[in-house]
Amino acid sequence: MEIDWFGHSCFRLRGKDGTVITDPYSKEIGLAFARPRGDIVTISHDHRGHNFAAGVKGDPKVLAGPGEYEIKNIFVTGVPTAHDKKNGKERGGNTVFVFDLDGLTICHLGDLGHVPTQPQAEAFGNVNVLLVPVGGVSTINVSDAAEIVSLLEPQIVIPMHFQLPDLAFKLDAAAKFFKEMGIKAVDAVPSLKVTKDSLPHETQVVLLEAKQKE
Repeated sequence: MEIDWFGHSCFRLRGKDGTVITDPYSKEIGLAFARPRGDIVTISHDHRGHNFAAGVKGDPKVLAGPGEYEIKNIFVTGVPTAHDKKNGKERGGNTVFVFDLDGLTICHLGDLGHVPTQPQAEAFGNVNVLLVPVGGVSTINVSDAAEIVSLLEPQIVIPMHFQLPDLAFKLDAAAKFFKEMGIKAVDAVPSLKVTKDSLPHETQVVLLEAKQKE
């Protein structure tokens, strides 16, 4: 499986059976969108930085809420969570999407605003790759992000939803997350290829470059 990041919370997960695009964003947030092609689009919540399904090429199936789905032999589970610490009373709901792709479990937290409850964490399953927001402000902060990493114990952690040069609003930098995790900042890589056999034995944080064009 190959993982690419287009900035903010938008990833492309390419497996042998198909391609998933998570949280595509509109140019209103200040970033250029590469308009990738996908078979499945997931939308964690209905906001311009996460819901631009029309920007994805092809004829993708759009998933925008909780449930269990099977599309092109890709299993997707949407777990209901909240965008804040008050059960959605301030910012509404958020859907965490979990993908079973090429024998790997990838968990995209969307704009999660709280540490998951035990039942929610159990619904995520045995997470191999965690896509976690680390920019704070409108999502969990870095201490919550680090707590979630400890809770889920994924082999690979990929930070998302943090400050980028052209972003139209202010978020914390990724460096703050690295400091919270007690590790040195790593160099960004263009893409990540991962298989079941290549998973690291201990949790590894991978920083991806934001693809602003294809």
